[in-house]
Amino acid sequence: MTRRVSIARPDHLDWLLSHDRDVSQDWVERCIMHKEYLILQEDGLEIGFIRWSSFWGKIPYMDMIFVLPSSRTSGAGKLLYRAWEKAMADRGAGLLMTSCERDEQEPLRWHMANGFEIVGEVAFPGFQNGKEVFLAKILV
Repeated sequence: MTRRVSIARPDHLDWLLSHDRDVSQDWVERCIMHKEYLILQEDGLEIGFIRWSSFWGKIPYMDMIFVLPSSRTSGAGKLLYRAWEKAMADRGAGLLMTSCERDEQEPLRWHMANGFEIVGEVAFPGFQNGKEVFLAKILV
């Protein structure tokens, strides 16, 4: 088994559209163009991605991390996340951010196990049922 993390290319568009369903095709295309996706492949097949943006135009913000269900609990997410963390540190980032819903206990535990700490939460009535928890990680 060979795993490889790389920046998404236009030929990843169809796979990303079929798995990153919370955003529009225009947004996926924009993120590919701005190199804001990392793709994880296993033996040449896509098994996961990270999509990010910049909070306040400065702080790398992990919008979404996704790993195919068949590859979860195998270290794939951690490998993908570590590649993103290194890429952001190499760009000079001193802080990373992400978020999840308060009632999403598995993602919340996963982020905290990867060094993130809760820094706040906010409610978006009418948009989502629970509170959104914001997490940050200081890079040393």
